Order: sequence, then structure tokens, then C-alpha cells
Amino acid sequence: MKRIGNIRKEGLVASGAILLIIIISSVFSYPIRIVDALTLQTATGFDVHIPVLRILFEPFLGPVLFFIRRFYPVDEVMQLLWLVLLLYVVYSVVQLILIKNRRDNYRFLLSQAVNLPFVIGLWFTFLLIIVFVSVRLPNNTIENNTRDKVLVTTHSHSEFSHDGLISQTDLWEWHKYNNFDAFFITDHNTHKKTLEFAQKQRAGNFPSEPLVMCGEEFSGSNHLSLLGLKRDFKTRGYTDEQAIDSARASGGAVIVNHWFDGEHKTPDYYKNLGVDGFEIENTATEITYNRDVYKRIKSFCTANNLIMNGGLDFHGYLNVCSLWNAMEIPGWNKLSQTEKESAILDIIKSRDQSKLEVLLYSDRPYYTRKHLFLMPVVHLFNYFRTLNFAQVLSWVVWIAIFAFAKITLSENKKLNEKFTANNLVAIIGLIGSVGILLVGADYFLRISRVAGSDNDIYIEYSHLLFYVGGALFIYSGIVVFFRMIKKHSKK
Repeated sequence: MKRIGNIRKEGLVASGAILLIIIISSVFSYPIRIVDALTLQTATGFDVHIPVLRILFEPFLGPVLFFIRRFYPVDEVMQLLWLVLLLYVVYSVVQLILIKNRRDNYRFLLSQAVNLPFVIGLWFTFLLIIVFVSVRLPNNTIENNTRDKVLVTTHSHSEFSHDGLISQTDLWEWHKYNNFDAFFITDHNTHKKTLEFAQKQRAGNFPSEPLVMCGEEFSGSNHLSLLGLKRDFKTRGYTDEQAIDSARASGGAVIVNHWFDGEHKTPDYYKNLGVDGFEIENTATEITYNRDVYKRIKSFCTANNLIMNGGLDFHGYLNVCSLWNAMEIPGWNKLSQTEKESAILDIIKSRDQSKLEVLLYSDRPYYTRKHLFLMPVVHLFNYFRTLNFAQVLSWVVWIAIFAFAKITLSENKKLNEKFTANNLVAIIGLIGSVGILLVGADYFLRISRVAGSDNDIYIEYSHLLFYVGGALFIYSGIVVFFRMIKKHSKK
């Protein structure tokens, strides 16, 4: 009878969860699409590619990958922590009210106090996944079904930037995964290593697609992308004019990066310096920025014949690929590497917007910073809205597996006693701490690779991860020992 009751209970819960997912994904459907950033209309010729690995493990990967693409990365992760802590406190208070026995009250309160560091530790582990590991996960990307359009990045950083966390080779692999045909590496105030890397590709040391092109992000009155550089020169101490003149001497182009972040000089100032255009989108820190500023940049560029492009501004962490520049270049595959780079630069320097589309990955309605505290719940609802049939089917299968596992587990008294909710929290904390330490070790081993550069972020983050991971590992180990090993050894 007990088994039948368990089957009925788990069956009802599983059926309810499956029905809710089906209703949200069908009735409130919000298909993922690629949009033109200048018109906000769906871009023709481009689709969204969902990796098979993601579909197979959708319940584990899908919500995390969806949350990664939130508009305000840092703020929303912090809001998530406060929301989790609030729910934890509310749950604890409710349980204390329901428990009548004073001794049981004390035990529950003690266990909740012991679990609190795990809640914070698991949040930090989630933050680690969001910031450092997300770029290695099977994220959705773009499918280019056009004949003459190629996908290009004009703004990316390697570990030779002071704030980069990705090698040049890994950066090339990342662009390849996201279906780019070409990309500029624009490390901060240096391009010597980029020149060397591009020359290795020209010499046939690694495949020619995607094409690596040399650039630099110059930090003057604003950040400027100097694109298409052919020789090494030092820009430290340069004025804006000197940096732009040096880029022009290489036959390069110049783009004003994320002007909306500070508005240090007027757009007219940069127009008079002879820049080719402005970034109309930049996805490094926020997927969107103030739309009133966006309209000002768009109006200014349109009125003054300046090109608008998208700055992916990828540094190897925090953001995933949500932006592509689609440039119309017929016969791309028949061109030499030099001709390909020239064709890309010509579009920018000619300021022909008809040959450049800024594409954005769109998977949720636009929202502002207002009510960010509630956005984790909204994101979860919006995530289920985007699911297609295969993803819903994955959820159905995994829910059925979990329901069956729970029924089986409930019948095993020994396993039930050993793998309680409190013990599982401690085990997950231990696993999370190992993950944090492994990422810290990876960054520590990379320090020697960037010796002589301005990059000290490997040192900073490896130390942070060692401290946090080490503390969580020791704490988790102690709790696991007392809850699972010592306790059961007495029986």
C-alpha cells in the first residue's frame, strides 16, 4: 500500500510539472530569434542553432544557459543571492512554526544554521559557472543560411589584455563555435601578440577560418577600436589624433566603442577626428543600455553618414555570444586572406550601412533595471516559454526518471537515512568546492603564459577562487564527516 501511495504521489507531482511546462511553452510561446539591432525586426537568412548536448540535458543546462543571457549580469546575480536568502529565511521560519516539539525546533534551527554557508557557497558556485565556465558550455548560437553574408567580430580580447581570461587559440575556437567567419582581436593598448598570432595563421600554422585580424582597443578620451593594423606601434601616451593617424597609416578603420558608457566627449568630437562609426550595441557588461542613448547614437550616425556596428567585446568570461556583424561580401570563399580582410575594412571605411547588419540573439522581452529583485522568477517563466518540442520532451523524460528514482529511493531505508536533504546539501557543497578549486588551479597555471603583459587578472582570480574554494572544501568536508561518516559509524 505504501508503494502504491508513493507511486501515486510522485506520479501526480510529475504529471503536474509536465503539464505546467507544456502549457507555458505552448500557450505563452516566445520563440528565440535573431533580430536586426537597427530595425528590431527578425533578420532574414539566420536561425538559432540549439546543440544536441543541450537538448539531451535540458533540465540541467537550459535554465542556467538562459539565465546567463540576462541583461544586467552583475546586478542580477546579486539580486539572486538576496532572493535565495530571503526564501531560505522564510522557509526556516515556516518550518519552525510547524514544528511543535522544542527539541526538534532546536535541531532544525541548528541544521539550518549549518546549511547557511552552503547556500552562500552554492550561490558562489553558480556565480562561478555564470562568470567563468559559461563560455565552455553548449550555448545556443547562430545559423547563417545566407549566400553572401559573413559574420564578423570587430571587438574581442585575449589574455594579453589586462582584463582578458582566454588564450588566443581558445578565442579562435570560441569564434569558430559561434559560426564567425572572421574576427578582430582588439587587446587593450597593445597589438604585438595579435600581429604574431595573425601571421601564424597566414603562414598556415592553423586553419584559415575563422580569419584572425589585428586590431587594438585604444584607451584615450574614449575607447577606440583601431582595426586592420599591419605593423606594431606603441599607443601609450598617444592622443586620440595620433592613435587614429597611426591606424590610418596601416590602412585601418576606427570605431568608437561603447560611447554610451560615460559619454566622455560629444559625438561631434569623434566625427571631426574622422572616425568611421560608433558601436550601436555592446554586450560585454550589459546586453542592453539606455534606449534613449541608443536612439541618439543611431540618429547621429544616420545624419552624419557614420557606420553603426556591434561590439561583442568578449573577454573570455561573463557573457556568451549574443551579437554578430553580418557583412555582405559576395564570393567570400574564393578570396585570399588578404582580400577578405580588405573587403571587411572597405565596408567599414566606406560607411555603407546597407552592407552591414548588426544581429542580436533575442530570447526574452526587453526589460529595465526596475524590479530586478523579481527577475529570477520572470527569467524562469520566460525560459519555459522558449522551449521547442525536443526540449519539452527532454524535460518530460528527465522528470519521469527523477520520479522513478525517488520512488525507488523511498523504499530503501538505508539510502534514505544516508542521503537526507541535509546530507545532499553538504555533498553538493563539497563537489562545488572542488570545481572552484579546479578553475582556480587552471588560472594559476596560466599566469606564466602572460608574463610581461599587463594581465594580472589570472593572479587575482586564482587567489580568490583558492580562498573561497578552499574554505568551502574544508567546511563541507567537516560537515560531511560528522553528518554521514561519524554518525553512521556509531550505528
